[in-house]
Amino acid sequence: MFLSQTQAFPIVVLFFFCSAFLFLFVLRTERWHPETPADLQQEFQSSPEFEWEDRREKTKKASSLDLQSLAPLTATRHPLEVVYSKDYNFLINEPDKCQKRNPFLVLLVVTKPQDFVERQAIRHTWGNESLVAGVSILRLFLTGVHPVFGSQLQNLLEEESSTHKDIIQQDFLDTYNNLTLKTLMGMEWISKFCPNATYVIKADADIFLNVNYTVSQLLQPHQSPKKAYMTGYIYRNAKPFRSKAYKWYVPWEVYPNDTYPPYCAGPGYVFSGDLAQKIYQVAHTIRVINMEDVFMGICLYELGISVTDSPWGLFNMDKISYEKCKFSKLVFVHHFGPQELLQIWPDFQDQKKICKN
Repeated sequence: MFLSQTQAFPIVVLFFFCSAFLFLFVLRTERWHPETPADLQQEFQSSPEFEWEDRREKTKKASSLDLQSLAPLTATRHPLEVVYSKDYNFLINEPDKCQKRNPFLVLLVVTKPQDFVERQAIRHTWGNESLVAGVSILRLFLTGVHPVFGSQLQNLLEEESSTHKDIIQQDFLDTYNNLTLKTLMGMEWISKFCPNATYVIKADADIFLNVNYTVSQLLQPHQSPKKAYMTGYIYRNAKPFRSKAYKWYVPWEVYPNDTYPPYCAGPGYVFSGDLAQKIYQVAHTIRVINMEDVFMGICLYELGISVTDSPWGLFNMDKISYEKCKFSKLVFVHHFGPQELLQIWPDFQDQKKICKN
């Protein structure tokens, strides 16, 4: 059965309309999506260099229509956005530790409230304040309030503090996303109670730290002290993890840039004492993010200070097998628990074993 000319005309028009729509749709898709992996790589590599600009500043520059569409993002704080307040109080403090001495090196060791074993192991190994002859070293453990067992742990912490006099604590929750607050507490403490410190090492509790080598080879106490100095394992041109599947997830709402400024990896970095006050002050003027080590890099960027390269291989982000002679020429090795530290330390300190090179 055949259609008459009058009946076929609407079908022809409909077919023509659908074909035109399909053509425009394909054309739009090809314009907005690269065709090949090479195109994707080129698009990825052409991403802009780091330029710190707060999301709120961007919305001020937008049109009224854009402001309306972005208003919910700027009005509501993202759960991962860190709130840095001058109102955090010291629950445990050691304000007098620097009154009678000018420490050459302060060790700021990041721990959780429940890390009693870790702190004790560090006291007996690389955190020993008498480790380097003729050099004044001061040790402090940084901690917050346990999010669940805060009140139960507080008495134990205060008892530990009264025994060792080496714990400082503020009243923020001790969580992974609040690590930035913990490090800023250390910067605040140096600024207010130990501004005469020459150098500071911020260290995690799960590292092996060679304080002797750091002092003698990297910091060299007999030379003029470095100023505006920070070094460690340096990341450059790093990009934020935008997927929630990652531990280091940072959403666009918290950090709106495509790249991070250069920064020193969090497990351990060394900086001059004068930087503590500068970082503490500038942190109150910019947006705080949940990646502690990255935020230190952002602070340096705001201050116009560059991280300093160190000889390659001194800072080990990955765990390597212990060898006395190898470890004697390193600053730190990541992923060493308290039992491993106590196990290798007697051999590491054995003066009878001499390394030739």
